[in-house]
Amino acid sequence: MEDISLHILDIVENSITAKAKNIKIRMVKKKDYLIVGIEDDGIGMSEETIKRCLDPFFTTKGKRVGLGVPLLYQACKETGGDLKIESKEGKGTKIRARFKLSHIDCKPLGNMGETLKVLKVANPDINFIYDKSNH
Repeated sequence: MEDISLHILDIVENSITAKAKNIKIRMVKKKDYLIVGIEDDGIGMSEETIKRCLDPFFTTKGKRVGLGVPLLYQACKETGGDLKIESKEGKGTKIRARFKLSHIDCKPLGNMGETLKVLKVANPDINFIYDKSNH
């Protein structure tokens, strides 16, 4: 993926597939890091699914390969960042991706305005919350 906003789009589409009605996207810049949090109230994941979701050959979507989370993980690791996933079945999922901004391999943010517009137009019944903070 060319930029971080496309990774966000892909992860939010996972939330939509997981029947989320409320999705919060939070972006915080702390020193030399961009921290992206995506939180939903979807069906959540089991402990086994959380452990396996970084595997590019694992998917819960039938025949489609689930590359969104593994690609996001790779993008974080390439910059010296990390990825954390918390989820409970029936309660939703929280993903926190951390990118080191000064690293040569850090992708540009991209167009978050367009990403949010696409999500809202395609999913008018979902409550999207976007929080951008700089610390």
